[in-house]
Amino acid sequence: MIAFLVTAGMAFLLYLVLTAGSGTIGLWSLSELVMGALLALLTGLVARKFLCRSESYRLLSPLRLLLLLVYVPGPFFIELTKANLDVAYRVITMKIRPGIVRVHSGLKTDLGIFMLANSITLTPGTLSVGIDEETNDLFIHNINIAEGDEKREVIESTELFGLANLPAWIRRIAE
Repeated sequence: MIAFLVTAGMAFLLYLVLTAGSGTIGLWSLSELVMGALLALLTGLVARKFLCRSESYRLLSPLRLLLLLVYVPGPFFIELTKANLDVAYRVITMKIRPGIVRVHSGLKTDLGIFMLANSITLTPGTLSVGIDEETNDLFIHNINIAEGDEKREVIESTELFGLANLPAWIRRIAE
């Protein structure tokens, strides 16, 4: 029941943020509030076991939410900017060595692996293509693999991500 309420509440808050400014009751109209409540209840029923597992409500901590709000415009944006510039450089110069590497992140929770895989996929030039569920290692397709990395069995995540060190930030948020 708690998972349902938390999921529905978060879905309703997200709906309110996305539809703000278009109504007559404060920032919303009556029909928007009713539709938002119905959609939130439906989302709570469907996604309660996926979004809120009963063993952990870590992401509801205000400190973790604050860290998440720092992570997206901070370290993630830095990596996103660097990747955009790198992809543009590689397209112009045609210096491309695509391949798939196995990356050990050291993350243990499903939420942490989920956040890292999505951060990698959203970054230009990289794509998360698989996961080893026993070791939580990610298989990542990269537009340019460094010399010798194709022969290595596992690459540490600190070698893949420069100064931002995305797994360390995600560990602070999700674990």
